[in-house]
Order: sequence, then C-alpha cells, then structure tokens
Amino acid sequence: MALLVPTAVRRAARTLPRATAATLGDEVLTYAELDGRADRLGLALRALGVGHGDRVVWWGDTGLAALPLFVAVGRIGAVFAPLDGRLPGDRAGETAAVARPRLVVADPALADAARTFGHPVVDRLDLERRSDASPAGSADEPALVETDPHTLFFTSGSTGAPKGVVVSHRANVLRNQVNPAVEPGASTVCTFPLSHMAGWSMAMHAFHARGSVHYTGTADAATVLATAERHRASRLYCIPAVWRRLLDHGTHHHDLRSLRQADTGTSATPPELVAAIRAALPDTVTRIYYGSTEAGPGALLPHVDLDRKPGSVGIAPPGVDLRITDDGEVCVRSDCLMDGYLDQPDATAAALRDGWYHTGDLGELDDEGYLSITGRRRDVIRTGGETVAPVAVEAVLADHPDVAEVAVVGLPDVDWGEVVCAVVVARPGRPAPTLATLRSHCAGRLPAPMQPRRLELVAALPRTAATGQVQRTLLAERLAGA
Repeated sequence: MALLVPTAVRRAARTLPRATAATLGDEVLTYAELDGRADRLGLALRALGVGHGDRVVWWGDTGLAALPLFVAVGRIGAVFAPLDGRLPGDRAGETAAVARPRLVVADPALADAARTFGHPVVDRLDLERRSDASPAGSADEPALVETDPHTLFFTSGSTGAPKGVVVSHRANVLRNQVNPAVEPGASTVCTFPLSHMAGWSMAMHAFHARGSVHYTGTADAATVLATAERHRASRLYCIPAVWRRLLDHGTHHHDLRSLRQADTGTSATPPELVAAIRAALPDTVTRIYYGSTEAGPGALLPHVDLDRKPGSVGIAPPGVDLRITDDGEVCVRSDCLMDGYLDQPDATAAALRDGWYHTGDLGELDDEGYLSITGRRRDVIRTGGETVAPVAVEAVLADHPDVAEVAVVGLPDVDWGEVVCAVVVARPGRPAPTLATLRSHCAGRLPAPMQPRRLELVAALPRTAATGQVQRTLLAERLAGA
C-alpha cells in the first residue's frame, strides 16, 4: 500500500468524521471538514492549471485555512511550499523564486505584494470561493506514487541564501511513524508557525494518529499554557527558549493535569532546564529530540535516561542510523531523508553522500551509542559583520595565567548580532580574571572584533562523557537561557 500523506486524512474522516483535527483560538476544524474542503480546493486548483508535480507556494500567517490547502495540494500530486507571512516582500519574492511555483496562494493582505513576484497568484479567499463552486468529488491524483515530492521547505545555508528541501510522501509518512511520542488520539499543542516544518510535522503526526493539533499562533507563555488547559492537551513540545518562558510565567497558574508528555529538543538542551520542566510538571514524561528539516528524526533521549545521560540528545530511533565521521561530523541515514535541495545539485551532493545526510553538527557517540552535540563544522561567530573562529580566540586566552580552561561561544546581541563570550574556569590559587584583563591580554594578538565582549566564570565546562570534548553548543544554550 502506497505511503501517501493525504490518505491519513481520508481515513480519519471516514472513521471519526466529527473528531477535531485542529484548532486555533475559537476556530475548530473537524476531520470531515478538512477532508471535504481539501477535495473542493484540489478541484479548484486543477481548474487553475495546477497539476501533478507542480509546486504551489502558500504565503500566509498561521491559520486553520492553510490545512485544507496543504491536504489539497498533496492530494492532486502537487508540491506544497509554505512561505512565512512575516517575511518582507523582497525576501519573500526571492524565496518563492527558489520553488519556481506554478501558483502562489497568498493570504488576502499579502496578495498584492505576491503579484510582484512574477508568478501566477491567487488570493486565498478567491480560491476558497472558487472551491465552493466546485462539483462534489474526489481530487485524488491517480498517478501519484509515494516517492513523488510532497513538500518543499525553505531553509538557509551558511550564505543565508534560501534553499528548498524536497521531501517525498514516503519520507513524510515514515517520519510520523518513527516518532514514538504521538499516541493514537493524542491532543498536541503546537507553538510553531505554519511556515516552519515543525508546524506541519505536528499536523501530519495528528493526522496519522487521528488526534488533534492545537495551534497557538504565538509562543507567549500565557497563550501556550491556556491552550493546553483549554483543550486538555496530552502533549506539549517546546524548544528550550519557549519552555523558559513557560517556567518563568509559572505553570501553576493553569490546570495542566491532562498533560502526559512535556517534550523538548534541539542540538543542546541544558540538563538544568530539563530538571525545571520535571519539577514543574511531575506527572509528565520528558523526551529530548534531535533532528532536522533535511533528515527528519535523528536521535531521541527517553525519559528514563535523562539523569543518566545529561547533555545528550539520545540514541537513534528505530529505522535510523547514526555515525560520526573521522573529523567528528554527525551523519544520519534512514528512509526519512530528503530527496535533496531543489535545483541545487552541488549542495545536494555535499549533504547526501553514500546514503548518509551530513548534518554539519559535530558530535560524539559514547560506548552505548548515545549522541552528544559538541558544535558545528563551521562553528563561527558573526559579530558586527565580522566572522570570528572561536578556536583562534581560545588559543590566545588559554595562556593567560589566571585561566585554567576556556571556551569561546557567540551569544545573541541586539547591537552586534552576536558577541564573543569567553567562558572561563579560573586557575586555582590565582585571582579570577576580569573582562578588562582578558581584553588587555588579547590586545596586539587579536583584532578588536575577535576580543571577548563578555566574560562568564564557571566552575566547569560541560564535556562529553566519551572523550571529554567541550560541548560548545550546550554551553551557548545555557548562557543564552541565563
């Protein structure tokens, strides 16, 4: 049986037509409504000339109206490419051009700007009016196969230029199946916008599990927690920055007894943040996820291992292989990988080699196969328009007489983009170094942009268990949280 994303919606609508598929605020979309609207929209798209293999860019803000469009585009065999409605027009046009779209569907407030892109455009409300006039019937494309492209997610490389990540129907379905967190009928709160892969991943997880996804439209603490309370959510997944907001706001202000899963994940999740989540929500389990748009799931740290493997992102889930190259790069292999970057064969060849996706992350696997992320291959700091290599700054600071150990990381800054931060373990029996003494030590040896603008004194640097390598990414995440 072919693995096709729209099939899950069709089956859910036949089995549980009145069940809630998604909500946003006071809006509710049932599976029957989602399925029916998707068919009508699919027929309307066909009438506008969109066919099998064409790409459709949707430019808009997070809203439930995007979900039937997403299902419709996949159902007629076209490729769905979501574009952030908050992007300025010139940047949005540059990004949309990467897709070479057959059609741009724009929210009403963005339709005029979209017409400057140079591609055929339809106002979303006009498309919905056309769909209301469509005859009843299925919009399924009979020639659609599971290896056909399903989604095109936009991402930026090291140059900042947009790239289009092509993911097939098969890969998107398998990504749902690899994720063990989504139980049948689960009710999940989603803080991600629908321009982000994670926003659509949570929708596809819900469709697969015949559960519901509750979008917040914003990631402020009060809205997220109120959404979880209102819908008696069983799962809440947030990146570390959002979890900090929730914990600072106070989870005790809301009835969250329905929550069973309080998950998080990035390349680095501080153990102290995990401990705070567990303390605030003691009746939940917490898992840490590591993955990417290009590879889907890469690693999972289960609840039982949180204390045993602090700083780790876990082990490869079923169907996924992990390895570390000789120069320390994390590679992922599975049936969930992207097909490649649209129209960028060189970038695709660099990322996908011999069936492995090269993540650009540096890491280590311990003797039990647990992965820890230590940094990035191109681990540079961009400050005031200058590029700084942390290792070059560390080499100078390491021979300061008051410094026992040092790691240099970039931290977000309003004025500079990032600032160079020296994280220092003071040498026992010596006075603690100051920022002024460290900058004086660097004078004449490093240009001004490379000299530290922030100093943090710590008792110890976080290191991997296997080789004692400094976990630079985890360190930056901790300091950003502090």
